Amino acid sequence: MRHNFLGGVNLGLEKTVMHLTRFTDYSLLVLIYLGQQNKNRVTIQQISDAYGISKNHLMKVVSNLARLQFVAAQRGPGGGIQLNRSPKDITLNDVVSHTEKSLQALDAEDAEYTPTSAEVTSDVLLNSFLRHGLQAYLEELSHYTLADVLKARSNVSQLLEISGRAA
Repeated sequence: MRHNFLGGVNLGLEKTVMHLTRFTDYSLLVLIYLGQQNKNRVTIQQISDAYGISKNHLMKVVSNLARLQFVAAQRGPGGGIQLNRSPKDITLNDVVSHTEKSLQALDAEDAEYTPTSAEVTSDVLLNSFLRHGLQAYLEELSHYTLADVLKARSNVSQLLEISGRAA
């Protein structure tokens, strides 16, 4: 099964405005899966089986999500992972900005560089415009939470149930 966010399972969204790394894609998938489990602990193997993603890759993703305190992980018998925050407290901006390494590098560059008037060239202006666009993108993502994503999936599930009964 192929995944590509913005959209979980491949929905033909390859031409979206921004391409997220697999690491971010898988991070979002893990959070969605956990959000659907109603605070129950699950194993990485369960997520791997559900999405067909390598367990080794998911271990790195989950480790990062635990470090960022999006998830709580417990080892041993009866262990597993679960959300560490309410889905309404996890914005898409929080996840994307903490899992996209290229965005973290841009933030560091922004803090260090202020061009002088002599350095303002077409390249510098274009770069500035693109950074403003990226900031607007992230600002927009801050308006949406994991709860919003889960609600959308719930609505789709309800629609599928209704259409299944009608058939």
